[in-house]
Amino acid sequence: MSTRPPRRGGGSETPKRPGGRPGRKPGFGADRPRTGPRTSARDAAERAARNRGDDSGERAPWIPAGGDAPAPKAPRPAASRAPRAEGAKPYRATSDASKPGGFKPAGSKPGTAKPAATKPAGSDAAPPGPTRREQRAAASATLASGVQTLMVETDEAGMRIDRFLTARFPQLPFTRVQSIVRKGELRVDGKRAKPNDRLEPGMSVRVPPLRLDQPTERPRNAARDATDSDFLRSLILYEDAEMMVLNKPFGLAVQGGSGTVRHVDGLLDALTGPDGQKPRLVHRLDKDTAGCLIVAKTRLAAATLAKSFRSRAARKIYWALTAGVPKVRQGRISTYLAKEEPTDADARMRVARHGDEGASHALTYYAMVDQAAQKLAWLSFKPVTGRTHQLRAHAAHIGHPIVGDPKYFSVENWELPGGIQNRLHLLARRIVIPHPRTGRPVDVSAPLPPHMAQSWNLLGFDSGRYDPVVDAPED
Repeated sequence: MSTRPPRRGGGSETPKRPGGRPGRKPGFGADRPRTGPRTSARDAAERAARNRGDDSGERAPWIPAGGDAPAPKAPRPAASRAPRAEGAKPYRATSDASKPGGFKPAGSKPGTAKPAATKPAGSDAAPPGPTRREQRAAASATLASGVQTLMVETDEAGMRIDRFLTARFPQLPFTRVQSIVRKGELRVDGKRAKPNDRLEPGMSVRVPPLRLDQPTERPRNAARDATDSDFLRSLILYEDAEMMVLNKPFGLAVQGGSGTVRHVDGLLDALTGPDGQKPRLVHRLDKDTAGCLIVAKTRLAAATLAKSFRSRAARKIYWALTAGVPKVRQGRISTYLAKEEPTDADARMRVARHGDEGASHALTYYAMVDQAAQKLAWLSFKPVTGRTHQLRAHAAHIGHPIVGDPKYFSVENWELPGGIQNRLHLLARRIVIPHPRTGRPVDVSAPLPPHMAQSWNLLGFDSGRYDPVVDAPED
């Protein structure tokens, strides 16, 4: 009688397990490892988990780590179940009330859930990020670009874009500031900035790499500060807590530039207060123009005074000695002015036509106060606008340039009278401007500089004579 191997499958006579799965008879291979085909999705998931060291062998593969198990599905037919791999723990449905529908390894006590093992870091699929090479390249680009984004503060409201940049980077030459603005390297709220653009609080200013050099000026010391402070205080015509008016002498530049070491803006460092506030320039005068120069002591006062200039609330009167006597004793000069060399900050201005590139309207009223025969005239100017070299260009435009002007004096066969110095005879005589705090007018007048006082005495002009330009229109 031949011996038949025990049957692996369950027949009708084979007892059933509670889950409906066929069981095995004792002694007929019930403890033998199963080596059948592995076609189950769960078996494949368990095998993949073992290969990568995951904890899926301790829990159902469809339950995420730390998540709740989904509701159990009805058991599949016996024919669709595949034998388990050797060493795999059998799973069975549990009726544990603490985890409804959950699954746990066979042999666990009811009511106790085995905590899931901690999942190794990096096992979850993360969104793809930049590679290390890309990260290094981005960091290098940021480091090399040097681009800055500055926010406009409340006390910087109304500042011109070039003045804003000068205030934020005082070690940057003004010629470099003008070059940056002219080339369109600045962006205000994402738009290209123009030199005359005004800023408002909250605006963002994108500044290109400046590559600031170390200051070349010699270090400041107490003796130098005392000397500069005494010199500036000797020039003060008016002073209070918010502002002061200086009598700028002939030949002293207001701001630094190419080859300019000594200037008013640099001297103001000596007047820095205990709170670190440095007096600020509000407007400019040409290097060879003497007279009233307003300086603000606080940033808020500077912004308020600058608005007064823009709104034409400030009234200015200039005195000049011109070549020849105008036929019209009182008049109005209205032209458009543009630079002959747009790239030169101190270029000569020319009379242009409306619509020309870089042309700006300039309006000046003038009146003749006195004359010396038909050779020289004392003219008083009242500018309405504030263009570069406006009075000098307008005086030359009407055929009576200012004596001693190296840029605009072009009268043929004209000789300088004896005793008159060949220096620019132009004085910012008087200025009236609303006070930045009270709003009341501040009226300040400057005396004649030495070379103009000498000419006035030589020609017999009386500096106390009535000035008819005061009655000229304001616009």
